[in-house]
Amino acid sequence: MPVEYRAKLEAYADMLEDNGVEVHLPHRDTNQDGNGFDICRQNAMAINLSNEVHVFYHDGSQGTHFDMGVAFALNQLIGKEIKVVPVENPIYSKGKSFAKMLDEWQMSQGGEIDDEAFEDVFI
Repeated sequence: MPVEYRAKLEAYADMLEDNGVEVHLPHRDTNQDGNGFDICRQNAMAINLSNEVHVFYHDGSQGTHFDMGVAFALNQLIGKEIKVVPVENPIYSKGKSFAKMLDEWQMSQGGEIDDEAFEDVFI
């Protein structure tokens, strides 16, 4: 993970935590010494315990795509209320993309970010 990207994630998590929000930041809070299956399982469990998933979308990050898929499946297939919050999303074209899907998902949930509603957050 690039140093600048990590610093952005950590600064955002610190800001939320300074405001009393419980945050799970995978590179910090998931045991990275485990195998891939264990890391994915830990992240999936943390997403399941959260009520929001804040996304700094990075198209080259396999972890970002996995976490989005877990949140999407829990929300759309099982009906768990998880609010998606695209914090950083690149500009995209008219075609289909995960970046565009994030905005579409947020719009399907009302499209507004309620700063007062942050509780347990997975970044």
